[in-house]
Amino acid sequence: MLSILMPLRKATLSICLFIFSVSAFCAQVDINTASAQEIASALKGIGIKKAQAIVEYREQHGDFASADDLLEVKGVGEKTLEKNRDDIQL
Repeated sequence: MLSILMPLRKATLSICLFIFSVSAFCAQVDINTASAQEIASALKGIGIKKAQAIVEYREQHGDFASADDLLEVKGVGEKTLEKNRDDIQL
């Protein structure tokens, strides 16, 4: 009986870990409050350097009024913005 249950438990664990990892990768992020690390982790095509530029821009110019304001940050273009629009919160 145990030999039948062990593969089932492993499969269930694998499915749970997969769902958790996908949901963590697709997390939304508030670009007005998030750290550079949080931004880099949540947005596709945004590494730590671009994320730091986003935080620096926010500190110098104030909060972003819309996701489109990210286009003012050097290194963030239309394609990057469109890939991430659904994951950006204000």
